[in-house]
Amino acid sequence: MKTNDIGLEIKESKPLVKKLNELLANYQVYYQNLRNFHWNVSGPNFFELHAKFEELYTSANLAVDEIAERILTLGGRPFSSYAEYIENAEIKEAKEVKEAMKMVEIVRDNQNALLGLERKTLEAAGDAADEGTVSLMSDFITEKEKVVWMLSAYLR
Repeated sequence: MKTNDIGLEIKESKPLVKKLNELLANYQVYYQNLRNFHWNVSGPNFFELHAKFEELYTSANLAVDEIAERILTLGGRPFSSYAEYIENAEIKEAKEVKEAMKMVEIVRDNQNALLGLERKTLEAAGDAADEGTVSLMSDFITEKEKVVWMLSAYLR
């Protein structure tokens, strides 16, 4: 039985690394969507949305780093090119969105997509007895559920 540096079976960790890389790719596209919206939002909600998009992309940037480091901890290689991100993400690039409320709707939908991927990753981590990834996903899920609720309330 081959194990990685933290004592988990490499065979058990490979599917988890794949899920984490998919999550990483989606976070990177989500992050860029937020940067786009931060730069291009306008209208009566400019100040609050400009600040909110910055808050969200700062949080996403931290998550990207944590996911990539977790992949490395498990003995994998994190995706690191735009081609890999686009090829492996279900979240799509948001191009030339001009309406502020549409931006918020896309952010909420991107958050929901990430939430679904985090739940699948949480399940895979449990199957691999990887408590570190379970804990990371639990934290991400808790934070994301609150943000989705708030964005949904904003859109009502």
